[in-house]
Formats: sequence, C-alpha cells, structure tokens
Amino acid sequence: VARAEALGAEIFHQRVGPGELSIPAIRGVGGGLIYFLDAKTDLAKVWDIEFTPVMPTNPGNGVGLTRIDHVGQTMAQEEMPSWLLFYVSIFRTTKTPMVDIVDPAGLVRSQVIEGLDKRFRLTLNGAESHRTLAGHFIAETFGSGVQHLALATDDIFATAAKLQANGFEPLQISMNYYDDVEARFGLDPEVADRLRSANILYDRDDNGEFFQLYAPTFGEGFIIEFVERRGAYAGYGAPNAPFRIAAQKRLMRPKGMPKI
Repeated sequence: VARAEALGAEIFHQRVGPGELSIPAIRGVGGGLIYFLDAKTDLAKVWDIEFTPVMPTNPGNGVGLTRIDHVGQTMAQEEMPSWLLFYVSIFRTTKTPMVDIVDPAGLVRSQVIEGLDKRFRLTLNGAESHRTLAGHFIAETFGSGVQHLALATDDIFATAAKLQANGFEPLQISMNYYDDVEARFGLDPEVADRLRSANILYDRDDNGEFFQLYAPTFGEGFIIEFVERRGAYAGYGAPNAPFRIAAQKRLMRPKGMPKI
C-alpha cells in the first residue's frame, strides 16, 4: 500500500462496522477498488473474524480444488496500456506477450501479468467491440472488472465427476470441437471420448498439457473455470477460446429481454 501511494495511487478508506476489519485499499484505473491482505496481522484471519462458517450440506464431498489458477479482468482495449503500467509498476510482476483471442464477433486482446513465482496470474482482456463476450460484460457492468475466475485441480476428470455428483451442469461444448482436437493432436480415441463426455477442453504445447472445464456463465457473463496443468504448460488455452465463447454466447440473455 505504501509503494502504491508513493507511486501516486489513491488510497481508499471506508466505514468499518462492528466485527469488521479495516482493510487497506487503493483505487485502480477508472476508480475500481483493490483490497490488500497480509499474513502478519489480523488481516490474515479475515474469514474467521468477519464471517460465520456454514456447515456443508454434504460434509467430505469436496471436488479436489487446490488454489486459484488465475483471475481474468476485462476492460476496454484503449485502457489496457494504463492497466498494464499500473500493475507492473505497483506489484512485483512481469507481463507476457499479447495474444489475440478470437471471438465470433471480433478480436479480444489478451495479456497476462504474472508474479515472479507464477502463483499470481492475472489475465487482462481488452475488448474492441461491444458485440464480443468481453465487450458485453463491460457494457453491462459499466467499466473494467473481474469477469473470470479459474480454479485449479490436480485431476480434472475426478473433479468433473465429483462436480456432476453434486449437481453441477457444465458448459456444453460443440461435438465438432472434439473431432477437431482429436485430429489436431492425434489423441487416443479413448482420451478424446473422456474429454467429450465431460465437456472438457484440451490444449498442448512443447512443455505440457492443459485441461479446461467451464460452468455456464452467470449474470451478464461472469465465468468460472476449472483447470488442470500438466508438465510446464504456461498458457491459458487460447486456441480453445472460439469454441468456448460460442458455447457461452448461446446461453446469453437474448437482446431486448428484460433483466430479472
């Protein structure tokens, strides 16, 4: 927080109620808030102090999630240079080369900010058109915001099975995708069938493999994803984006339909 303030960031304070912690925060580009926690003060116990545990309805029925793999933030494309400068200046991060994500309605520019140990990953997605999934999200939320949360697992197939047992319904991926991915990577038909039956997306490079499982979008396009990385795969499944976005757009609220 001190470093951010020294670099010109605006410090944010809010009223603290009974039983709540004073959590330091700064304003990001455009005024959005970024809160900070640490492991040295009561901030490390925020979940114990500010929240009351709720007993799960199915104790012991976890799905194998281990950590947050990455968070996706969406913004207008012209804001991306400002956000990149903001993050790499204030935080100890590096940026990866920019990648074009193909949306059926236009391109979305994507660039990743990573911590030095790769445990912090933030994907910045700049929308050129309001017709893209990213552009629609910006229009409905009135500016830049977190649109995407990816949760990691060590066994995507076991996680998919446990999620299904809990009533989870995955995003339905076109069957044509699996014919394409089987041919492109020369996958064993049995592996391709496992992917197809669980609606899991697949990518591979010289360093490893990547598996993705999506929930249907929430609200005006919020995305939850489950991923497994094998080997040293460091990407984010960009080749799968057109298929995933097409599936997500099929579920979006038709134009002109009022919100609930």
